Amino acid sequence: MRLLFLFLILLGSVHHSIADHFTDKKTKTDANLTGHVINKNTGEHIPFFTVSLKGTTLGTATDETGHYFLKNLPVGSYTIRVNGVGYRSAEKQIVLRQGETRELNFEVEEDIIQLETVVISANKNETNRMEAPVVVHVMTPKLFENTNSVCLAQGLSFQPGLRVETNCQNCGFQQVRINGLDGPYTQLLLDGKALFSSLNGVYGIEQIPAGMIERVEVMRGGGSALYGANAIGGTVNIITKEPLNNLFMISHNLIAIGNSAYDNTTSLNASLINGQRNAGLYIFGTSRHRQHYDHDGDHFSEIGELKLTTLGFRSYYKPSSQTKLTLEYHNIQEFRRGGNLFSLPPHETDITEQADHDINGGGVDFSFFSKDYTHKFSLYSSVQHTDRQSYYGAGKDPNAYGKTKDLTAIAGIQYSYNFNHLLFMPAILTAGSEYSYNKLVDKMLGYHRTIDQKVDVYSFFLQNEWKTEQFSFLLGGRLDKNSFIDYIIFSPRINLRYNPLKDISLRVSYSAGFRAPQTYAEDLHVTAVGGEVSLIQSDPNLKTEKSGSYSVSADIYHSFGRVQTNLLIEAYYTKLKHIFVVSPIGYDEEGNKILERRNGSGAKVKGINLEGKIIPHRDVQIQLGISLQQNKYNRPQSWSDDPDTKKTREMLRSPNRYGYFTFFTSPFKKFGISASGTYTGSMYVPHMAGYIEKDKLEKSGDFFDTNIKLNYDFTISGNYILQLNCGIQNIFQSYQKDFDRGEFRDAGYIYGPGLPRSWFAGIKLSLN
Repeated sequence: MRLLFLFLILLGSVHHSIADHFTDKKTKTDANLTGHVINKNTGEHIPFFTVSLKGTTLGTATDETGHYFLKNLPVGSYTIRVNGVGYRSAEKQIVLRQGETRELNFEVEEDIIQLETVVISANKNETNRMEAPVVVHVMTPKLFENTNSVCLAQGLSFQPGLRVETNCQNCGFQQVRINGLDGPYTQLLLDGKALFSSLNGVYGIEQIPAGMIERVEVMRGGGSALYGANAIGGTVNIITKEPLNNLFMISHNLIAIGNSAYDNTTSLNASLINGQRNAGLYIFGTSRHRQHYDHDGDHFSEIGELKLTTLGFRSYYKPSSQTKLTLEYHNIQEFRRGGNLFSLPPHETDITEQADHDINGGGVDFSFFSKDYTHKFSLYSSVQHTDRQSYYGAGKDPNAYGKTKDLTAIAGIQYSYNFNHLLFMPAILTAGSEYSYNKLVDKMLGYHRTIDQKVDVYSFFLQNEWKTEQFSFLLGGRLDKNSFIDYIIFSPRINLRYNPLKDISLRVSYSAGFRAPQTYAEDLHVTAVGGEVSLIQSDPNLKTEKSGSYSVSADIYHSFGRVQTNLLIEAYYTKLKHIFVVSPIGYDEEGNKILERRNGSGAKVKGINLEGKIIPHRDVQIQLGISLQQNKYNRPQSWSDDPDTKKTREMLRSPNRYGYFTFFTSPFKKFGISASGTYTGSMYVPHMAGYIEKDKLEKSGDFFDTNIKLNYDFTISGNYILQLNCGIQNIFQSYQKDFDRGEFRDAGYIYGPGLPRSWFAGIKLSLN
């Protein structure tokens, strides 16, 4: 908290010293702007549509009738931009004069296929998705709603190249794989900041409720040139909701897991905007309670018990047309437990994995433009503290309790400048510096293990993007000095985009990445195998892992009459040097199985991602994707300490084929039908001795996890809308059939869909 306090003092002093130079003071100009936004095809007014002065922080949203009003605007020539989900943006020029009220109306075309979605993850600046230097996929709240996803983890699988897997029968530890690489190769970001430490990465993707998410931006391939270490596989940037208009929503979702356990989630969201629309507050809260689920009747859980409470807010204040201050805070209380004998204390059970989290985090951002809007400065700082009480033990072990404290802090500055012409075309120069700090203390005294780790990272990044609507060329890099590495690491990136036609984007990319030799999420999770626990430690001579990623893609949009279509074809290749591998090395003095992270010979990851979208009608949307990949080590790696087992070049738990589909239709007004599903191809899964006699490398079957949801909206009175919904998840019971049973099971032997056939129903009340 001292870092945040010092940053706030610095922020205030910087603001006062430069405000007069870079910004105009707020004055009553009586230069007003009014108008409406309508659907070009239907003529209907569009409510809650964003209207902004391009290049400034000024803006508003249309009211429930589709009209807007902006008052006391700065005088001069401006570009007015309107945009909203499901529509193409539109821009018009206008001259604002003191004492005049001007009218400016817009007609916008539908863009259900998300051709013009604005993203920030591609280059740390707001960019039209079609003109972004790399492919960025966007997940909207509508996707979470249509797939009945109550948290981030449940929604991530509906993107090409992404797959969420469960890695523990007991506690439900999950990770997201991008292009087949393990979870630690994915950099999770919260509003563009790397606040997910190794500890938060253990259960983090299940701790983020859907109610706090405005959108999720997914960028596959190396991202270390922008976001530092661990972005070898890609980045997942969670953009939290910001207040745009006054609203209130409360909802409840009930899932019957396999007809024997229940998962209840209640969410509340509210947004408030002041009359001048220069200040707003968004509040979110979620309460979730999931009972443990025993699939095979052995009295040991396959899905653990979960109690989760999330509360937070995001607010902004715009002191002038060129400045904006944003504050964010969140608190997450999570208790999870898996194993058996849930009514007893953990040390009186055969197996228990239990973790009790108290997470507090927040951040402050301050951005300001110069008077001509060519310069933009951003100052930011974020802090997150996690306190975890845990028990990872077997055989009624009284010494398996642990305590973990984790503090992550980030502070940085970013500057960008828009060139009208630099050498051969317009360009955007972006530079910045960042400092990140992480302090982790993990104590499990019964296992004689203490991790006391402090990581300091000093970073500087610089990039320039030459850009027109038809062509862009980005050249940039990042310097990182990690306290676990003796030298400075340079991570370059080169991106080229060419649009031979308006609706075709061709891209070629190269980027470098790295992972530092430090503690990772899997080190902080203890797995029970054969009635004993396994611990991970690092080789003292562990070297930094490095990567080079290449990709080429074609993003094609075309309309056949009123039918909108999109086809994305992407090929990628990643070469890993000094790859981290985890191998068993024996037992410690306490009889615990020890795994060691060491450097392997290297690996190659290559594949193709295909995604298609078809919008035959504004009320029918179809999206599907398939990933074909091959992930292999350069030389065979050991996965077991049994001398009779064979080494393998295959990356385990990584299928060569996987995909997804989503479908939505509204056959008549207020009624919607959603179908979705994921496909997971066969893969090799390690199966350790305990329940079985010897370690064995199993080959799984294929899985088709298919869901359906029905919803109907009732207009109660005025702006109150009540929605009722119901459906089935995993309709065809495509679920693992060979779980280990009893106290000697291998808790890590779990694969396939995360839920058996489950029924759900929900209710939502909203007021706009």
